[in-house]
Amino acid sequence: MLLPGAGGAARRSPSPLAALSQVLRLERSRRTGVVFPLQRLERYLAPGVDTARFRLFQPGLAALQRAEALFRSSRDHAIDYVSSAVRMDHAPPPALPEVCFIGRSNVGKSSLIRALFSLSPEVEVRVSKTPGHTKKMNFFKVGKYFTLVDMPGYGYRAPQDFVEMVEAYLQERHNLKRTFLLVDGVVGLQKTDHIAVQMLEEFGIPYVMVLTKIDRASRGLLLKNVLEIQEFVKEKTQGCFPQLFLVSSLEFSGVHLLRCFVAHVTGNLPAVEAS
Repeated sequence: MLLPGAGGAARRSPSPLAALSQVLRLERSRRTGVVFPLQRLERYLAPGVDTARFRLFQPGLAALQRAEALFRSSRDHAIDYVSSAVRMDHAPPPALPEVCFIGRSNVGKSSLIRALFSLSPEVEVRVSKTPGHTKKMNFFKVGKYFTLVDMPGYGYRAPQDFVEMVEAYLQERHNLKRTFLLVDGVVGLQKTDHIAVQMLEEFGIPYVMVLTKIDRASRGLLLKNVLEIQEFVKEKTQGCFPQLFLVSSLEFSGVHLLRCFVAHVTGNLPAVEAS
């Protein structure tokens, strides 16, 4: 089903690297960079830097393939936009495990969700060049397995009732398994991101930080932001998963790993090498 206002959009073709089968054909170094972009940065670290947090979630090929299958629609496995809501009484019933994606306006949230669903091109996720385009909570049902929620962006052009909407969702949505807090990989943590972290910590919501747009950051800048944010997570947070996830919706770096983590936290991987 198409999102409201997106009717008539042509079905898009998946990126060449949207499927693991294509990634596996790459030479080893590039393959690692696509699947595990954080690990690729390790070689540029100073000697003695602790890299344990770079490898906390390190699934094998079978788990990555299982996760990919969840994000690929079929006749017996429908992936659909369900509904949009501005209030909790408009939200669909909390019948399935759920994850939500939240971040600053223009952080690349909708682009990332489109990349996650790229193997199911009939699922229309609207992406706008205008920051603050998402004004409602948009719910996507992934078969009988889980629901993914695209939350409005905070900061510039955020909906007037953003705080009320998001706080109600975080406090009342008891099937919420993990919140994915997106941070711009070029500029790092901003003041509004710190406010979001405080809210998640206050409510005791388990979350994970995802650095977006890593293709736009130089290696040195990206490494600086990664180390600073990892130190912040270690020293200042309790509910944040210690490992960062790095993604590029354009180059598909980190998208396969993120699919796998979503499958893991929603209880859809029977076994995975992770702590």
